[in-house]
Amino acid sequence: MHHHLRRFAASLLACLLGAAAPAMAADTASFEPATGTLRLPTLQLDAGDRYRDVVVRLIDPGQLRVDDPAVGTELQYLTTGSVLRLPQVVIGNATYPRVSLTRPGLELLGVGGLLPPPSAADASVPGAISTPFPTLENISVEWAFTGDANRNAVVSVRYRAQGSSAWLTGMPLRRIHNETSGQGRTWPLRHSGSIFDVAPGTTYEIELTLTDPDGGSTVRTTTATTRSVPTPAPGAVVKPATPATLAGVLAAANAGDIVELGAGRYSGFSVARSGTPGRPLVVRGTPGAVVEGEISVFNQRHVMLTELTLNGRVRFNGTNDFSMTRSTVNATAALGGHGIITFTRAENAYIADNTVTGTVVWSEAALGVSGGNAGEGILITGPGHVVMNNRVARFRDNISLLEDDEAADQYSIDILNNDLSEAADDGVEADFCMHNCRILRNRLTNVFIALSSQPGLGGPTYFVRNLVYNAVHVAFKLYRSSYGDVLLHNTVVKNGDALGIYAGATVGRLYARNNLFIGGPGGTYGDYSSGTGRVLSIADLDLASADLDHDAYGSTAGSFTGRWGATSFASLAELRARTTERSAVQVGMDSFAAAPVFPGAPLTLYNVPDLRLQPGSAAVDAGQRIPNINQGHQGSAPDMGAYEQGQALPVYGPR
Repeated sequence: MHHHLRRFAASLLACLLGAAAPAMAADTASFEPATGTLRLPTLQLDAGDRYRDVVVRLIDPGQLRVDDPAVGTELQYLTTGSVLRLPQVVIGNATYPRVSLTRPGLELLGVGGLLPPPSAADASVPGAISTPFPTLENISVEWAFTGDANRNAVVSVRYRAQGSSAWLTGMPLRRIHNETSGQGRTWPLRHSGSIFDVAPGTTYEIELTLTDPDGGSTVRTTTATTRSVPTPAPGAVVKPATPATLAGVLAAANAGDIVELGAGRYSGFSVARSGTPGRPLVVRGTPGAVVEGEISVFNQRHVMLTELTLNGRVRFNGTNDFSMTRSTVNATAALGGHGIITFTRAENAYIADNTVTGTVVWSEAALGVSGGNAGEGILITGPGHVVMNNRVARFRDNISLLEDDEAADQYSIDILNNDLSEAADDGVEADFCMHNCRILRNRLTNVFIALSSQPGLGGPTYFVRNLVYNAVHVAFKLYRSSYGDVLLHNTVVKNGDALGIYAGATVGRLYARNNLFIGGPGGTYGDYSSGTGRVLSIADLDLASADLDHDAYGSTAGSFTGRWGATSFASLAELRARTTERSAVQVGMDSFAAAPVFPGAPLTLYNVPDLRLQPGSAAVDAGQRIPNINQGHQGSAPDMGAYEQGQALPVYGPR
């Protein structure tokens, strides 16, 4: 037996016979139930020696036990033995955290060799934890650190509402490397991520477990409180206004008052007074009241506009805790074609349940950055904004962040459940997101480019469960050296390449799971090619940092070809063998239960399709389990794409 193997076996035997402390494994282990084989990227024994590429077989009857009660019962059918405690184990398509193997009984099959002792630079030195700008339904979590030169530290997440005894598992934080974008912007080293779909107005306890086999492992807890949905103050004083009296009523309004517009036509006006927390200053419309022009709310706080009809635009430059709800905004060319916008940093806006319509006419001449188009539907910059359940159509960009030097603190931003169509450039332009922008459950139909991250500044920028149908050019524009984009459970059906990213610059640290992409024969529209019908084409992908798997691909072009960096493939088998997409599946339009039409003529204004999967599709039960993202799935694993079988459809647009 090789010297290292003998040494490893002796150490392992000592553990089996009752060493003082349990052995610890780092990274992700994979277990093969058919053979009882456990594969460990690295294993550290009690004596401190570390080994790589360890393979053991579990031979004694026992039980694979999961310390996390949320998933423990799912593994009890396995018979195992163990002396190991593992941060996480992959079994089939599922990943389980905090796994323990009880009652010894292991047979050593192989070990790659003894790893050198860790250097001091490899140990993590934990820093400060922050939860900047919690929104109504999501919480950003950041944990600064130094060290970890070998980049193998991981942070797992648990959370619970304060007062609850049951912990829920969150998605692990992502390691954000201190890199520099193509625009010269830098970002600090840290672990960062989000807790999704929590309740408004609730305090949450958050437990973060840093695991680094080289040292620095620790558990920290913190709390964060989500914002409540803005509402008028209880018992608010209603102050009626007419077109003739509005200016005076606004000038005399106090925090908590409701200025109510009676029927009539109003010129544009300014709100120059603020509300207070829990007592916003409200301007409310009534049937027959129409505002012509601009409503400006500059550098105020806690101002709410609701139930208005406006032919013009709203500007809330520099106003914090602004809200606009249940209103109709018809943009005008005289005011730049804009809808609801801030051109300067603001915080914690809530823009929800509005119908916002622009001036763009859907045509080839309107398409692209140089096309005949104008206006931003909803434009924001600054942290903490929530843009949800709006119906936005006929703008250059339907929902957008600011870019380049105008972008200010664009993080902790939610863009949720919006119904978007006829965007001549971008449906959602999440450009210059610094971290934890969450683009979730939006429906995009008949757009030039669906979702843009140009660039992401380190990430994570989350695109989750978005539905894209008839994107003329591309579904995801990850350009200008975008780093840290996370694509989960999106469904895309478009002409040309199914997932085509033609960046001309590095696409860095791209992470994708459980998406569904279908393309077909393409063309050139507005001087932009949509591709030829490849299932995937990302020539600029940074292969060292890319992590895509468990995605579904297809093309109506009659082929299955693509480009992965400099590598080409011409079949599903080659995609699996030559890329990280080892669990990819092939799908077609027959994967959908409602038999939707393929959008082969992209200048057509197609009706919104039903893209729910039909039973038996290759995408059903073929995804990977992701904590906090696809809990409650039916079957043995989550479905790929935006919709899980058996679950209700999201509400898109105004509620």
